[in-house]
Amino acid sequence: MSQYTSEIKIKVDLDDNKVPEKLYWSAPDGGVDEMESKAVLLSVWDHKAKEALRIDLWTKEMPLDEMKVFFHQTLTAMADTFQRATNDEKMSDTMRDFCDYFAEKLELKYEK
Repeated sequence: MSQYTSEIKIKVDLDDNKVPEKLYWSAPDGGVDEMESKAVLLSVWDHKAKEALRIDLWTKEMPLDEMKVFFHQTLTAMADTFQRATNDEKMSDTMRDFCDYFAEKLELKYEK
């Protein structure tokens, strides 16, 4: 067992219907302490069941235009992570092509 551990926390404030009103995340090793967020997407691999487990949360205050940008940035980051994890450049490029298509269809505008 490792002598050192690190912890990441997600705190969710709920309304009476258990709908997220506020989201906060903390990562002390990264200098983050209860930073507010409007959305969280978390995937965890269950190696025994061989399946991804997900927690997808967003507050009632998350604007639709920001949700679209959040998804685009998440998909783009996943393409980069996939390349680092698998060294499969061809499929990573295919994923990035889809991200470009996604941004185009949603009419997302980015300055380069």
